Amino acid sequence: MPAILLRREWLLVALALGLAALAGAVVYLSRPTVLTVAVGPRDGAEATLLQTYARALARGREDVRLRIVPYDDVRDSAEALQRNTADLAVVRPDVLLPENGLTLAILHDEALLIVAPASAALESFPDLSRKRLGIVERHGADVPFVTNLLGFYDFTAGPPGEATQDKAGPARVTLVPLKPNEVTAAVTEGRVDAVAVIAAPASKAAISTVRAVEAASPEKQVTFVDVPDGEAIIQRMPELQAVTIPAGTFGGRPKRPEEDVKTVGASYRLMARGSVSRFTVASVTQHLFEWRSKLAPQAPLANLMKAPDFDSTVAATSARLPNHPGAVDYFEREQQTLFERYEDYIYFLAFFGGTIGSGIAWLGQRLARERRERIDVVLDRLLDLLREIREARTQETLDGLVCETDGLVADVVRHARERNIDTRTISALILAIDAVHAAVNDARHALEAPGPGTMRSPTRTRTARLLPLHTPAAE
Repeated sequence: MPAILLRREWLLVALALGLAALAGAVVYLSRPTVLTVAVGPRDGAEATLLQTYARALARGREDVRLRIVPYDDVRDSAEALQRNTADLAVVRPDVLLPENGLTLAILHDEALLIVAPASAALESFPDLSRKRLGIVERHGADVPFVTNLLGFYDFTAGPPGEATQDKAGPARVTLVPLKPNEVTAAVTEGRVDAVAVIAAPASKAAISTVRAVEAASPEKQVTFVDVPDGEAIIQRMPELQAVTIPAGTFGGRPKRPEEDVKTVGASYRLMARGSVSRFTVASVTQHLFEWRSKLAPQAPLANLMKAPDFDSTVAATSARLPNHPGAVDYFEREQQTLFERYEDYIYFLAFFGGTIGSGIAWLGQRLARERRERIDVVLDRLLDLLREIREARTQETLDGLVCETDGLVADVVRHARERNIDTRTISALILAIDAVHAAVNDARHALEAPGPGTMRSPTRTRTARLLPLHTPAAE
């Protein structure tokens, strides 16, 4: 196969490989990022919300997708995040706060709601001293939550049935676990003085607890027990947060409660590993909040979602419960552009690409110089052949010079087929080759001329003048 055709085939192969590499890069960069989400409990409202969100992302063919992995408890989902077996997880910080977890969104807040019959005259948490507090336990962490809060006020938690009226002993609060359907009976029978539940204020669990206590009150009136010192409590227990239950949250005439109630609570958060790309986290956060109305019909919890509170970007990433920089980018409307996302790679490519390009340019110049040197060698040899042909005295010498000339011409032709040669060099080669051919013709005529030991001059007009110089007599 001719060398030029072989070279073109390799050029086409290289071009095809380059296009394939470019197509592969485009496919790789455009494929969606799949994140594993640990969700607990598996039958909770949080699981419903995130499963609905994952389906919406898939239908919209967005650049990020979620793979939901359900767990039995929120502690298990937090542990999955801490073990790096999940990219995102539903976390309740007072149960377990992963060391590598950063907040994307607060899915919902749960407040400690303490309700007592109006006749109990309980208005503030310290008033629970030596009282019996029923707990509607919805999660295994609810009792430890209340126990830690009792410890802040120097109360001790006593088991059910223990005497609470010992004035000489330490202040005790008897904790009585209750099921939701036992609240009314427990209050009516005097087994508890107040009932606590940890739930979102607008949730069915909170509303049903308020109504159950109200049903057991002779006046059909209830008091909401305030938890003062919220900021101080958070200093001791940073995984908690201060919560305000707005007046009229539970409706009624008159409204219930009549005034804002300050308490403390816990939050269910969507957290991500700190190593997850901020661009990806920003995309997840953006769609989650912008699609709130789309998700709410199937997952009402979407209406309770909110962004973490922070005053500045620095405060957001250095808070007690730090937020992910990608989520902060969305909340601050400072999401990264495509260039900013890959700027490090672009800079590396520019730096190393420039170096590699310079190397390739130098190599190309070096090869071009070698090609020019090769042509220069041929030209120089052709000029020398002109002199040697004119000095040839025998036919054998002339034939050898002609064969060498033919080899140089063949070499130049092969070189011209494989390489690009500029027009000036081609013109010089043509002139040199024509001159050599003319010199050969003149030399052959001179060798064929009559007379012993004579040789015709390459130029007929000068032959007569040059002949005496080459005769034996002249010598």
